[in-house]
Amino acid sequence: MTITQKHWQIPPRITPEADAELHGYPQILRQILFNRGYSTHEQARNFLEASSGFDTDPFNLPDMRAAVERILYAIHHGQKIAIYGDYDVDGVTATALLVQVLNSLHVDVIGYIPHRFNEGYGINTAALDQLKEQGVDLVITVDCGIRSLEEALHAQALGLDLIISDHHTPGDELPAALAVIDPKRSDSQYPEINLAGVGVAYKLASAIASQIDFPVNAPIGDYLDFVALGTVADLVPLVGENRTLVRAGLKLMRHPRRQGLLSLMGVSGIQPEKITATDIGFGLGPRLNAAGRLDTALDALTLLTTQDLLKAGEIAQQLEIQNRKRQSITRDIQAQAEALALAEDPEALLLFAAHPDFNAGVVGLAASRLTEQYYRPAVVGQIDDEYTRASCRSITEFHITEALDQCADLLEKYGGHAAAAGFTVHNRNLPELIERLKSLAKEELSGQDLHPTLHADAELPLSALKPELLEYLDWLQPTGYGNPQAAFVSRGLKVTQSRTVGSDQSHLKLTVTDGQLTFDAIAFRLGEWHSHMPPRIDILYRFEINEFRGKKTLQLNVKDIRSTQ
Repeated sequence: MTITQKHWQIPPRITPEADAELHGYPQILRQILFNRGYSTHEQARNFLEASSGFDTDPFNLPDMRAAVERILYAIHHGQKIAIYGDYDVDGVTATALLVQVLNSLHVDVIGYIPHRFNEGYGINTAALDQLKEQGVDLVITVDCGIRSLEEALHAQALGLDLIISDHHTPGDELPAALAVIDPKRSDSQYPEINLAGVGVAYKLASAIASQIDFPVNAPIGDYLDFVALGTVADLVPLVGENRTLVRAGLKLMRHPRRQGLLSLMGVSGIQPEKITATDIGFGLGPRLNAAGRLDTALDALTLLTTQDLLKAGEIAQQLEIQNRKRQSITRDIQAQAEALALAEDPEALLLFAAHPDFNAGVVGLAASRLTEQYYRPAVVGQIDDEYTRASCRSITEFHITEALDQCADLLEKYGGHAAAAGFTVHNRNLPELIERLKSLAKEELSGQDLHPTLHADAELPLSALKPELLEYLDWLQPTGYGNPQAAFVSRGLKVTQSRTVGSDQSHLKLTVTDGQLTFDAIAFRLGEWHSHMPPRIDILYRFEINEFRGKKTLQLNVKDIRSTQ
C-alpha cells in the first residue's frame, strides 16, 4: 500500500444572490462565509457573532426536568451525589464542572473517574458497588452511560438512583435510569445534537441554576472555560451552540482564575491572553489526556479543581512529563501497528493491529495516525489474557460505530461516533470480529476513490495576501473541527529557497515567489519534497502570522504541494 495523493477541493464562486446578501463584508470573507453555508445576512451575522440562532433552553433536552427535580431533592435532603465521568478531557472537564457547581451549593458531592486499565470505559458495576458503600444516594454520569444497560439495572438493584448525561449515539434501547439526557436521542427536540459531554453537563448545571438560588460570586457562566476545554479537545463541530460556548469559554480563559489552568498554560508555553482553540487542541488537551492514557485521570481532575499554587504546579509538571512519555510510546506503537497491519494484508481496506505489549491508553492515537497516513479505517488494540480493548478511527466514507453495531453480538461493550469508537471483545471472538469488520469495509469501500480531501476556500494570487486579510480571518474564530481555518491555493510559484528542518528533518522550510511578492513558508511533514522540488509549484496553505523571539512575520503554512502542470 502506498500513501496516495490528496484531492484538492475548491468550492464554486459565490452566487450573485449570496454576494448581494453579504455585500457589507469584504469580498474574500463573503466567499468564505458562502463556502461554510452562510448565504444570508442573518446567517452570517449569527455565525460571526457566535450566536446559535435558536432556543437553547436546557429543558428542551429529554428528561431534563426529571433529572433536575431529583437533583434538587438530593440537595434539599442532604443526600450524597457522585459525578461519574470519563478519563478523557471531555469527561474530566464535565466531572470538574458539576462537582464544582454542586460544591458551590454546599452539596456532599464526589467526582469519580474510572481507571482506564483496571476498569475500562464507562460505568462498571464494581464502581457502583463502591459508591453505594460510600453512602452515595445519586449517581450522575457525564460523557458516558448511554449504552450501559446492565450497569443501569445493577444500580437499580443496589437502590442507587442514576441520571445519565451523555452525548454519544444511543443504541436501540435506553438504559433503565431515572433520567437519560442525550441530545442524540431519537425523541430529542433539542436543536443542537452535537454538544460535547461537557456541553451536556453545562446544560444540566444551567437547568439546576435556573431553579435554585445560585451564589452570586460564582454564576453559571463562570464554568464556560471547562466547556471550551472539553468541547475543543473532544473534536465536536465548532458550529452552532458549540461555537457560542467555546468563544465565551476562551474569553474566560484569557483571564484565568483557576490556578490549575494557569499552571497548565505555563508548562504548555501558552500565553493566556492569546489562547485559541488551536492551543487547546494541541497544547492543553494532550497534556490533560496524558494522565488517563498512562495512569489515572484523577490527577487531571485535581488539577482543574485545585486552587493550591504548589499542588497545581506540581501536577502540571507531572502531566508535561507524562505527555512527553506518551508521545514516545505513541511513536513506537504506531510503527509496530503499521508493520502488523500491513504484513497481514498490504491492500486491506481496514487496518487492524493488536498486541499484548501495546499500551491501551495510546492505541487510539496510533489508530488516528494510521488513518491519517493511509486514509483507511484503523483499529489498534491491546490484548490481555481474556479480552482485547481497542480504539478505532475512520474516514468519511465509513461510519465506524455503525460497523460495530453490525458486530454487537461479538462485543462485550462498545460505543462512539462516526469517525471514532472503542470496544472490548473477548479474545475467542477476536478472529471473527476482524474478519467481519474487514468484510464490512470491503463491502462499503471497494471501488471507491479513497484519497483524503483537502478543502480550500479560494484560489488567490499572492498579491491578495495583505495584513488586513488576517483581521477578517480572525472573525472566523474559534476554528477547529467543523469550522476549519481558511485555506487558499496559489499556483505557479517559484521556490527560491528550500531546506528540511526538525529533529528528523521531516519538515520543510521554503521561500516562494510569483515574481512580484515573496513569502516564507513552512510545510510540516512534507520534507520529502526537498530532494525533488519542481521548478514551479502549486500550494494549498493557510495564511498566518509567525511569531519568533518577539518578531512577527507573515507566513504561509503549507498543507500540500503539487508540481505546476
